[in-house]
Amino acid sequence: MNKLVRGLSLSQATSLNMIDMVGIGPFVTIPFIIQTMGGPQCILAWLLGAFLSFMDAFVWAELGAKWPQAGGSYVFLQKLFGKKYGRMMSFLFVWQTSIQAPLVVASGAIGFSQYLSFLVPLTAIEQKIVSGTLVIFLVILLYRNIQAIGKLSVIMWAVVASTILWLIISAFTHFDAQLAFTYPENAFDFTPLFFVALGQASVKSIYSYLGYYNVCHLGAEIVNPQRNIPKSIFISIAGIAALYISMQIGILGVIPWQEAQHSEFIVSTFFEKLYGHTTAQVATGLVLFIALSSLFAVMLGYSRVPYAAAKDGNFFKVFAKLHPSKHFPYVSLLALGGLAFIFSLLFKLKDIITAIIIMRILVQFISQSAGVIALHYKSKKLRLPYRMPLFPIPAILGIMVWLFVFFSSSTQFILGALGIIVTGCLLYFIKERKTF
Repeated sequence: MNKLVRGLSLSQATSLNMIDMVGIGPFVTIPFIIQTMGGPQCILAWLLGAFLSFMDAFVWAELGAKWPQAGGSYVFLQKLFGKKYGRMMSFLFVWQTSIQAPLVVASGAIGFSQYLSFLVPLTAIEQKIVSGTLVIFLVILLYRNIQAIGKLSVIMWAVVASTILWLIISAFTHFDAQLAFTYPENAFDFTPLFFVALGQASVKSIYSYLGYYNVCHLGAEIVNPQRNIPKSIFISIAGIAALYISMQIGILGVIPWQEAQHSEFIVSTFFEKLYGHTTAQVATGLVLFIALSSLFAVMLGYSRVPYAAAKDGNFFKVFAKLHPSKHFPYVSLLALGGLAFIFSLLFKLKDIITAIIIMRILVQFISQSAGVIALHYKSKKLRLPYRMPLFPIPAILGIMVWLFVFFSSSTQFILGALGIIVTGCLLYFIKERKTF
């Protein structure tokens, strides 16, 4: 059998989505978001991230239910933009993913090594060794069939959810409302600087929400995808948004925001303040497990993208190979792991997080939303297993917020994103004249 197996149930797919979304994200971004917004009004960034995720989810749900294949956006962009432009758009996505996906893995590995230093003091070089070793371990962990991975994902999600619920319950049983809702002067002056800060803070919150679409990358391995893909996406976002917002408010009710914004280990600091150092060590160990679980789901989903493109003849042919007995794209997994290993040694966490978001906005998120709108108007009798309500309002609102976040970023990241697109276009036209 030389094809992917539909072996992931709704609960398994949702578990993979949720552990992808949580990861190390909120545990390293909370201080950045508080600092950028300058107080408890940072909750607005989390609300904006949740709103954008829901609006974008309507697009992903339509596309994932209609084209449940391996590769997610690679397939969607090709279908949406047709024969003339679809192949180029899908190639641009794969080119971007070949850089962005290893960056996502590297960011989680760096965050893992950062939190580990709460338990074991590490030098900068030792942290790099830890992050690189973690990537290698994840590749070994993923070197197995999809049924085994599905069962493992449910166990991982149970630990992730239990840890966050423990934090939330602890926060609200020790909650100081005056601490949580004491805002600095002019906190809600809606000046241009306020919106710039909101945009930059939202980059970090959106990073923590990313992953709600992971199930679309695994479309060819989902049982009953027309029903389970949309359900998995919306369940994931609703659950994670509730957890994140509760966690942020809860932490602000225990740790003064002036202190929290400078904490390298916000969760460890939180538990140490409430229960002492030993409990903080246990909580830190659970955060490390969460980071590991998320990277497990991230690498699983993204390894299917180059595979889908190669199988379609739109990327290097070697990436189309499946493992002869375990039936997973092992070449794609090894390549992703190799680049993630290198990136984890080279870059800083804060810069990686911003780059991950900004480089994807134009080619992936905005293009998909625009493509869905065009598809509806071109095909009056369009048959869709799932249709977004109030079309096209969710897609338009999503585009508007994505553009707001894109142009709120620093010039260097905007130019970097445009540079990747231009480079990808050049590579595409070279590729069209040659064969891989």
